[in-house]
Amino acid sequence: METSIPRFLRYLKVERNSSELTIKSYREDLELLYGYLCDSMGKSPAPSEITPLELRTYVAALHDAEYAKSSISRRLASLRSYFRFAQREGLCESNPAKPLRNPRRERKLPHFLTNREIGKLLNAPPKSDAMGLRDRAIFETLYSAGLRVSELVGINEADLDFDGGLVRVRGKGKRERLAPLGSFAMRALKAWLRMRSPAQGLAKEEAGAVFLNRFGKRLSTRSVGRMLEKYLKITGLDQRTSPHTLRHSFATHLLDRGADIRSVQELLGHKSLVTTQIYTHVSTAGLRAAYEKAHPRARHSS
Repeated sequence: METSIPRFLRYLKVERNSSELTIKSYREDLELLYGYLCDSMGKSPAPSEITPLELRTYVAALHDAEYAKSSISRRLASLRSYFRFAQREGLCESNPAKPLRNPRRERKLPHFLTNREIGKLLNAPPKSDAMGLRDRAIFETLYSAGLRVSELVGINEADLDFDGGLVRVRGKGKRERLAPLGSFAMRALKAWLRMRSPAQGLAKEEAGAVFLNRFGKRLSTRSVGRMLEKYLKITGLDQRTSPHTLRHSFATHLLDRGADIRSVQELLGHKSLVTTQIYTHVSTAGLRAAYEKAHPRARHSS
């Protein structure tokens, strides 16, 4: 410990030009490891004496001590770097940390709004002025088509097909898809476009954009976020709500009403079904809560 760790930290500082904070994190991670090994092995082992089994036991101890999975993953990254260095320096023949796998990260369930909350938000923008009509059209379109906010702001008038009830959107990786528009969204879009055309002095390069700011420029994703924040304060809805929450709500409500997951995958433009499956957990959690509340024999009696 007295020789290998200082050498490694010096390498980080001199050759890797690592920050003081990074070096401090590595030092703490390695001191924690060696403190554990000293207790379990009765000595401070050389890198060559440390095996994958000892490291697995150490990781198990971190789990038992209820370290967060993200913290364990970071500590494992430190150990891999340290033993890579030790192997390169001839201090050990192989990297005992290489076989170790990071703990699986728990995926947080996405925040979504209930039907009542969605209705409250969609009805918040006023119908009496252009900006209110625009904001209403934005909310209706995000929720109706389950769009990402980047897809929303990229919509041009040529992408709208009111006869077919569709909008062409450009998603991640420039993948295009057709997304359905409900009757409420189409009415809101038409009302905004009628008001916008005479009211907005459009910049030439923005003439095709559907959603514009008050200066006639294409709306940015950040502007949509700020606009939503205003209505969250007005309605008193959960401040965690973001434009993406409407996409989460779209998917959750479809599954709650019996839509199959493959269809929801297509509607969201997800490349992998695994990405979509997070919404089945949300839906199942909602069903379970309803069951627990309503079924007379769902709860264990005390």
